[in-house]
Amino acid sequence: MAILLPEKTRSTAGALTPRQIVAELDKYVIGQGAAKRAVAIALRNRMRRQKLPPELAEEIAPKNILMIGPTGVGKTEIARRLARLAQSPFLKVEASKFTEVGYVGRDVESMVRDVVELGVGMVREERVEEVRSKAAQNAEDRLLDILLPPARPIAPDEDPAARDSQQQTRERFREQLRAGRLDGRSVEIDVREKSFPSFEIIAGSSVEEVDINLKDMLPGLFQGKTKRRKLKVPEALEYLKSEEEQKLIDMDSVARAAVERVEQAGIIFIDEIDKIAGREGSHGPDISREGVQRDILPIVEGTTVNTKYGMVRTDHILFIAAGAFHVSKPSDLIPELQGRFPIRVELEPLGRDEFVRILTEPKSALIKQYTALMETEGIALTFTDDAIRRIADFATTVNDRTENIGARRLATVLEKLLDEISFAGPDLEDKSVTIDEAYVIRMLADIVKNEDLSRYIL
Repeated sequence: MAILLPEKTRSTAGALTPRQIVAELDKYVIGQGAAKRAVAIALRNRMRRQKLPPELAEEIAPKNILMIGPTGVGKTEIARRLARLAQSPFLKVEASKFTEVGYVGRDVESMVRDVVELGVGMVREERVEEVRSKAAQNAEDRLLDILLPPARPIAPDEDPAARDSQQQTRERFREQLRAGRLDGRSVEIDVREKSFPSFEIIAGSSVEEVDINLKDMLPGLFQGKTKRRKLKVPEALEYLKSEEEQKLIDMDSVARAAVERVEQAGIIFIDEIDKIAGREGSHGPDISREGVQRDILPIVEGTTVNTKYGMVRTDHILFIAAGAFHVSKPSDLIPELQGRFPIRVELEPLGRDEFVRILTEPKSALIKQYTALMETEGIALTFTDDAIRRIADFATTVNDRTENIGARRLATVLEKLLDEISFAGPDLEDKSVTIDEAYVIRMLADIVKNEDLSRYIL
C-alpha cells in the first residue's frame, strides 16, 4: 500500500517503467519523443515518491513541465493520455481565461475546485461499481414489493407451506422481471424532484462560499420534494437502482478519498500560458498578464484552496503548462513562475511523414474513425496508400501556405474529401467505396491550388 495514497487508484501505471509509459503513449500520439520522455519520468517520480518515508516524501515537490510547440502537435493529447494511464483526476484550463480584462467571474482557484469535482466523480464511479450488484438486487426487491405486495404478513409460527407458496410466487415474478416479460407494465413510485432554490449572491462573496453556507444553514432545503409518478418497469428499475446506489455510497468517504487523490495524483494542464507572458512596459490589455501570472504562482508553488469538500493542498499536484511562444518566450514569464517549471521540452512541428502515420497508426486514427462511421451505413470504405500520402501532402501544403494548425488540418481535409460520401451514403447502391489518389486529387486539388479558397474551406 502506498504511503501517501491510502485510496489506491485502479491503475497499473505504478508498475510501468518510463519506457513502457512512452510505449503506451505511442499508441495514441505520433512522434514528440522528448515530451513523452519528460512526462513518463514525471509520472514515474510520482510513483517513486510514494515509496519514501512520509517526512521525506512531503519535501519532494513534483517536477512541473513546460511544453513549447505550435498548435496541433500533441501537447494536450500527451497530458490527457498520461492522466488516463495513471487514472489521475485531470483538468485542462486555458490561462487566457484568467486575464483581468473582460474578466467574467473565474478566479484562478477555480481550477483546483474543478479538478476536485472531477476527482469526486472518479471515486464515486469506482464506489458505484463496487455496490452495483447489491444495489441492483435491492432495487429488484423494492420493485417486486410494488408489483406483488403481500396480501398480509405471515407470522413466523404460521404454516410454512403458506410462506413457501408466497416465496415461490415472488421468485416467478423475479424470473419474469429478469426475462423482460414485465417490461410493458407500469408502476407508480415516488420520484425525488431535483430542486434548487433561487437566491441572490451578495457582492464580495464567491459562489463556492454561498453554496457551502446555504447547505450548512438549510440542510433540508436542497433535498427536493417527492412526487408520485407512473413509470414503465424498466425505467422504474433504473431509477430505483440509482437510489439504492446513493444509499450504499458514503459520500463523506468519497469526498475524503477524492481530495486525497487530487492532492497526491492530480494533473492540471494549463494551456496557452504564452498568452499571459507579458513584457515590461507594456500597455493596454497586456498590463493584466503579469497579474494573472502572480495569481497562478501560489497555486503552482503550493497553497491551500477552500472547496466544498474541504481544504485542498496543491503542493503535490503535477502542473503541465503549454504554449506556442511564437511572440513571447518562456523567459518573459515572471522569474518565480519560470522556476516552478524546471522541465522544458520543445515539440517539433509535424510534416508529411508524421501526417501519414497519424492517419493510420494510432488506435483512434482518423482513417479508422471515418471507416467505422461509414460501416454504420453498411458502406465498406477503404483508402489506398497513395490516397493517404496525397491527403498528407495536401494537409502539409495548406499548413505551409496559410496558418500551421498541425494535425488538426487533417480533420478539415478529410471532412471536405468525404463530403459527398457522407451526404449520399445512405442512398448509395454500391456500398463498396475505394478512396484512391485520383479521387483525392479530384476532390481537393482545385481548392488547395486556390490559396484564397483554401483559407476558407481547408
